Amino acid sequence: MSNRLGAAFLFITHSLKPGDPVALEDPGWGSLLDLVPALGLHTAPVGVDDDGPRPDELRRALESGARALIVTGRAQNPTGASVTATRARALRAVLRDHPGTLLIEDDHGHGIVDLPLHPLAGVTRHWAFVRSAAKAYGPDLRLAVLTGDAVTVDRVRGRLSLGPGWVSLLLQRAVAHLWARGAVDRAAVARSYRDRRAGLVDALAERGVDAHGRSGMNVWVPVPDETGAVARLIQAGWAVAPGARFRLASRQGIRITVSPLTAEDITPLADAVAEAVRPSPARTYG
Repeated sequence: MSNRLGAAFLFITHSLKPGDPVALEDPGWGSLLDLVPALGLHTAPVGVDDDGPRPDELRRALESGARALIVTGRAQNPTGASVTATRARALRAVLRDHPGTLLIEDDHGHGIVDLPLHPLAGVTRHWAFVRSAAKAYGPDLRLAVLTGDAVTVDRVRGRLSLGPGWVSLLLQRAVAHLWARGAVDRAAVARSYRDRRAGLVDALAERGVDAHGRSGMNVWVPVPDETGAVARLIQAGWAVAPGARFRLASRQGIRITVSPLTAEDITPLADAVAEAVRPSPARTYG
């Protein structure tokens, strides 16, 4: 099928009605935070730490009426969170008390992460699991595969038949060929991203700056003033993403994508971030 945003659209539109709340990771993927309100649905923020969505906040969202939950199992954008086995058990326990919840799991990090996947599927009546090829094999391969319960998959298949019908057979065969031939060295890719993330997180910690980046290609840095931090970093020659693009109710932050970084970039970037996140000194005039 098409990419993971298209998959989320299909799952949500066939299962929910306008006004229904959807539990979303906060901070979370900006495009999804835009898609849900555009469909006439409400967002129900669920806080995230390094181990994934917080169970207490998920329970609160579901008890407040959320009818669906979208979870990123690994390489969460923007925080790099990855759901651990312990966290998965806790989240499954919460979902077990709300079996009518539509569960959508996004594994776009497949092929670029060396952490194990701990899925949540199986405790709700309706669920879907989506795995995208875009991150590991290139964004031009706008293709994802999915599985789920029989009703959900059948509804998605029916909805697709009313639109484009199918994804390019050429793209499907290209991805199948890449998977079968092991075209991407997953261990090497994961190690490359890990070295860059860990190097930056460690360098920031040495400078007294808290940062998160357990998996994937991003590092999330909580800041007191993201607009000021972004502006100062631009002035220093570094481009980062403001956290407002990824937040609902969580505190301010900036997202740093580590993909283009070299080992030589780590120290000057950490210095620039440490300087950018410091509060501006008080000034008096007159």
